Amino acid sequence: MVRRHELTDVEWEALSGLLPRSSSGRPRLDDRRVLNGIVWKLRTGSAWRDVPARYGPWRTLYTRFRRWALDGTFTRMLAAVQAAKDATGDIDWLVSVDSTVTRAHQHAAGARKKGQGQGDEICDHALGRSRGGLTTKIHLACDGRGRPLGFVLTGGNAADCTRFEEVMDTIKVRRAGPGRPRTRPDHVLGDKGYSSRKIRAYLRKRGIGHTIPERRDQRANRSRRGRDGGRPPAFDKQLYKKRNVVERCFNRLKQYRAIATRYDKTRESYQAAVTIASLFLWLRPL
Repeated sequence: MVRRHELTDVEWEALSGLLPRSSSGRPRLDDRRVLNGIVWKLRTGSAWRDVPARYGPWRTLYTRFRRWALDGTFTRMLAAVQAAKDATGDIDWLVSVDSTVTRAHQHAAGARKKGQGQGDEICDHALGRSRGGLTTKIHLACDGRGRPLGFVLTGGNAADCTRFEEVMDTIKVRRAGPGRPRTRPDHVLGDKGYSSRKIRAYLRKRGIGHTIPERRDQRANRSRRGRDGGRPPAFDKQLYKKRNVVERCFNRLKQYRAIATRYDKTRESYQAAVTIASLFLWLRPL
């Protein structure tokens, strides 16, 4: 019997071949059991010590989670599932970009700081100080059906427009046969936070159509300059209505309570949590 939050047989069949295998040493705890425990922990937001004993020792679950997070296993799993979906034509390349802020629990603070931080951002761990305290921002691009194609983590005080190109660079869907991964959407939808000359020039240079509303101050400045202000950017109201898929994507990601509230101290662990949630958004029917 499959319990709540556990992998179905179809999901396990899709993922089992993507996990690393150990060819030596003593037999280890079953990977499906471990993965079920990890998903249970992320869905409930519980501490590792509180994961039910039926999934095995909590130290084993945490060790396996950290190992797979650091060696890129979860990232490769997500890339493989995206490639399989693209091979069947199941990706809608009308891409929407946006960001969401998550509050960091007090347990998320205190990780060792590395290097130099930028502004108020705590070094390397994607935690930023704002009026609401410590927060993390998820900058995300999703396909036209609301499934994550790529994301970037920053402190909650980072502006959306400053991370746009980084988010676009995370879109890399492998081809089924030879050839480079697909990195260019058919069209990009974004809100006023992405209305800047730099972003529009970046998209034009790559030949990507875009629908981004112009901010009021930008319209006023263009009108003030008269003929020198140039023509207003094209804007399709009906197409822009489809941008709501990225909001629905965030809602589904935050059904994982360990993502809605950040408990992880390190960037790598929280990024792995978002990657796992993204993976199941691709595997589970909308």
